[in-house]
Amino acid sequence: SKGKLSFGILKEVTRATTKVTGMVFTILIGASLFSLVFRGFGGDLLIEGFFAELPGGVITATLLVMLVIFLLGFILDFIEITFVVVPIVAPVLLTMGLDPIWLGIMIAINLQTSFLTPPFGFALFYLRGVAPDSVATSDIYRGVAPFIVIQLILLGVLSLWPELATWLPQTLK
Repeated sequence: SKGKLSFGILKEVTRATTKVTGMVFTILIGASLFSLVFRGFGGDLLIEGFFAELPGGVITATLLVMLVIFLLGFILDFIEITFVVVPIVAPVLLTMGLDPIWLGIMIAINLQTSFLTPPFGFALFYLRGVAPDSVATSDIYRGVAPFIVIQLILLGVLSLWPELATWLPQTLK
């Protein structure tokens, strides 16, 4: 690998990195504008009213948000979910009394699960790239299924015992 980095390669890598960074910032700007317009037209009040009408209150609202984020992980990248969905639902859930650290951890674990879910799971693409040709893509999909189940169980455990997520930050205050 010594001596293989040339100005041409560096230029190509820089161009590719700039394109990806530009796409991420375009998504960020678009999501911020969407969030501002959504709130400007009272969308957050609509969401708040919808959540308030749900039977079970904050518990049902949280379960619904986690389910939506999980399902969106199948079709959207975590960046889009983080920049579009979270700013809409998180403030409403926080005003309903949820701990911000707990909610952040729950959302993060849920988004991490999207790394493993087809068709857009980044971890699946990484595994496909490093796995030998003899390993079928379907084998990779089946191989990550237990890890998806483990993460969903973890979400359930943290739902039942939020102190597991909030104990250390509260202790360090």
